[in-house]
Amino acid sequence: MSDLRPKYWETVPLTEMSPEEWEALCDGCGKCCLNKLEFEDDGEVCFTRVACRLLDGQSCRCKHYPIRHQFVPDCVSLTAEKLPEVAYWLPKTCAYRLLHEGNPLKSWHPLISGDPQSVHKAGASVKGWTIPETEVDEDDWEDYIIEETP
Repeated sequence: MSDLRPKYWETVPLTEMSPEEWEALCDGCGKCCLNKLEFEDDGEVCFTRVACRLLDGQSCRCKHYPIRHQFVPDCVSLTAEKLPEVAYWLPKTCAYRLLHEGNPLKSWHPLISGDPQSVHKAGASVKGWTIPETEVDEDDWEDYIIEETP
């Protein structure tokens, strides 16, 4: 992280961040890897406890991030250009969504706290409570809808 500009997230537009700065915005919560249901009648997006099969439920990181599309072809590669169309689908605490909406990062974000574990210590990650999608039939995902965590 030594190549990151100090507090760059407060001054650099998302579209002008370096690849390293962009990746460092990820707080490691794992929420984006939760399967979601979007209801056609009102567009509501509900998160479930059912996680992508590539999510490590303890580290809250993708087991194969650099090559994830080989295993999950429809995994979204989040970019500043795509953000306006997919921000509604991201967790409300996601740094990308927060900055896109003009809000500050949460106090537990590792860029603020300096501690990569702060997201877990704050209870703001999915650590330890997800169910791999390989264990739940897609027709049953509604049974696993959750309130979004802090």
